[in-house]
Amino acid sequence: MAKAPTEHEIIFHAHVHTIYSDGSGTHAEVLRAALRAGVDVLQFTDHNVWVQGVEGYYQAEGRRVLALVGEELHHRSAQARGNHLLAFGVRRELAGYAHDPQQLINEVRRSDGLAFLAHPIDPAVPYLGEGDFSWTRWDVSGYHGIELWNALSEFKTRLRTRLHALYYLFNFPRVAVAPLPQTLQLWDRLLQEGRPVVAISGSDAHQLPVRLGPWTVRVFPYEKHFRAINTHLLLDEPLRGDVEHDRALVYRALAAGHAFIANDWLGSARGFRFRAHGRFGQAIMGDEVHLGRGLTLKMRLPERARIRLLRDGQVLHTWDRAEVFSYPIRQRGVYRVEVYREAWGQMRGWIFSNPIYVR
Repeated sequence: MAKAPTEHEIIFHAHVHTIYSDGSGTHAEVLRAALRAGVDVLQFTDHNVWVQGVEGYYQAEGRRVLALVGEELHHRSAQARGNHLLAFGVRRELAGYAHDPQQLINEVRRSDGLAFLAHPIDPAVPYLGEGDFSWTRWDVSGYHGIELWNALSEFKTRLRTRLHALYYLFNFPRVAVAPLPQTLQLWDRLLQEGRPVVAISGSDAHQLPVRLGPWTVRVFPYEKHFRAINTHLLLDEPLRGDVEHDRALVYRALAAGHAFIANDWLGSARGFRFRAHGRFGQAIMGDEVHLGRGLTLKMRLPERARIRLLRDGQVLHTWDRAEVFSYPIRQRGVYRVEVYREAWGQMRGWIFSNPIYVR
């Protein structure tokens, strides 16, 4: 059984666009928003462009944020609208490989990077001219994980009419309910194929200007995104302000799946933990353990909520208004946790853990 590392929790926010592709903010503007929102690490991912000279620490008013630069890569032809790949940790331009998703993933790995399938389910909104940008090339291999909760993809599912679009433009917190059910089912299916698939979140933030008569409003400002759906990483040691050291620390945690996804707009999820305890120590999210006597899953929350424990995609047990659980394990499987809170008249997803793999 893996020995759990000392856990230093940070907020990592991925999938952000700037004026270098189709966003409206400069890097400096986006980073100021991240500082105000309390983000620890921000991952830029402009479309098919790798921007040099941006990575590093930015500080203001006693806070700091680490800026990392990746890319959202995809073939630009109208016939190949989907299959967007998020590449983290690569220090060179890879857009030339985007025509072939498998070759692209191979190049990301050869460059010591991490490859995540962006918005794997991303429906069309025909009346707004928004196409379907879902992932379709399921013959590929070698990617590290998927973007389980993409804020923009979820927003697109709310746009049944123009009135819905107008309503949600001015009611940002009510957009987020949970990762799309089809995406959760897809993830569970991939996990059952027998290899780790790390789940992350992404805002897909653009802060786009929209004309409303004589006025122009910025839709979904960066700061609102940064206060909502985030990936929480559990690091082996604290960030220490050394860019190269901390960069490696962050990507190591991402690769291992030492992470959970949270909608922090419903309440700060800092302090959530999901572990396996046994005779040989303990393991955390993303780790693999061996079935044996005394193996127990334990979880704790910062506040009471509805908790669901799942094995191989099926609900194993539910706790209402609980903060902790302890559950003995007698079967192999992929175990993960979902947590829900009531807000605006319905149960909404608060926390989605990465799995613990019991082999």
